[in-house]
Amino acid sequence: MEQRIAVTGSTGTVGGRVARELAAEGVPLILPVRSPDRAQHLPEAVVRQCTYDDADASVEALAGVDVLFMVSAAEEADRVATHRTFIDAAKAAGVRHVVYTSFLGAAPDATFLLGRDHWATEEYLRRSGMAWTFLRDNLYLDVVPALAEDGVIRGPAGDGRLSAVAQSDVARSAAAVLRTPADHEGTAYRLTGPEAFTLAEAAALLTELAPATVRFEDQTYDEAIASRAHHGAPRWQVEAWVSTYTAIARGEMAGVSPDVEHLTGQRPLGLRDLLSAQG
Repeated sequence: MEQRIAVTGSTGTVGGRVARELAAEGVPLILPVRSPDRAQHLPEAVVRQCTYDDADASVEALAGVDVLFMVSAAEEADRVATHRTFIDAAKAAGVRHVVYTSFLGAAPDATFLLGRDHWATEEYLRRSGMAWTFLRDNLYLDVVPALAEDGVIRGPAGDGRLSAVAQSDVARSAAAVLRTPADHEGTAYRLTGPEAFTLAEAAALLTELAPATVRFEDQTYDEAIASRAHHGAPRWQVEAWVSTYTAIARGEMAGVSPDVEHLTGQRPLGLRDLLSAQG
């Protein structure tokens, strides 16, 4: 009997790629979305409206689902509470297996502050009684060019290294898990790129391959906080942004894993690959 799969985040980059890849193979999908007017029209896909923090709508949207691909919610002050509401709804709806997009450094004391949210969500899923698979993505390779502001990547990263992973590789890995979910129950995969680079090396590569000159400027923590004040973001969010760099400095984003190639049969993209393709 074919399992019914729900893919969240299908109006976004990773969830959208996963949904398109599976739909192209004839897999019937349920697509829980916040805004149905933005939903993709895919063959054999049923669109249902819900948000993670609306328990009743989520239970209804997940009715009949066996396996849930749960893309982590957008950053917010208490993202874990939002995740818990949706996980409870999944259990109430009868979902048997949740595949969750976590983070490489998920831990209760992760330097990257949002990695603590992911750890708490993982723990909640472990205790939920549902089967689970964690895709612990590193920082997205695709956002590395956007770290440069006015031609400068600024942050307290020092000489730390980053094994960033392309969103396309995360999506391909997720699709591989969802094709045979039972084979991946109780497993946490570490999704990284093929190498780890410093932000100075990233700036040099951006200068070489992109139509802009980019340099890296190391900062102290206090300088980093102050230099982001103009964005007008709340303090918790600014601290989370800066913790990306301090986590790099401490080596918490440097590990290179074979898991993308293990899952997909293809070597993951590196920064040069990604920038060359965009050029």
